[in-house]
Amino acid sequence: MTGWDRDVESWIVAHRIGFLNDPFRWLTYAGTQGAIWLVVALAVAVSTRRAQVLVAVAAADLVADVTTTGLQALFGRSRPLVATLVARPHSHSFPSGHAATSFACAVVLGALSPALRRPALGLAALIAFSRLYVGVHYPLDVLAGSAYGALVGLAVVRLVSSWTARGRSHAR
Repeated sequence: MTGWDRDVESWIVAHRIGFLNDPFRWLTYAGTQGAIWLVVALAVAVSTRRAQVLVAVAAADLVADVTTTGLQALFGRSRPLVATLVARPHSHSFPSGHAATSFACAVVLGALSPALRRPALGLAALIAFSRLYVGVHYPLDVLAGSAYGALVGLAVVRLVSSWTARGRSHAR
């Protein structure tokens, strides 16, 4: 663990603003295992009659969640020892699973519904930051999780594009 990483986490926790505690708790809970992303994807899929949106977001969520759990076990980084606003997870800290699933799902959602790209990425960033704010991750955990999640999302988008192109060529 690097000094700056610990210092930034401690600074964020020491400078919490009371009225923001509940919104950041809510963001952390909403981001658990990609729950909010699945709800948004379901709404988009129903409103646009495109089931592939839900399937692709669910795939991104599952891949990011399962693989970050494995990476956390591999790296074994302990959680910050600060006052938390939520229960301290029993899993390891690096990389952040919330950040990974949020960015994976946001990238897929933004690619399949371009009008949602900026709001989705903004929500992903807020969920990722919530993990620092509530005191259960270091900045490097969140940055790595966000970058990893974006890569997972891009891979899922690429697979969806490949399958869609393949389906169109078989339909001819």
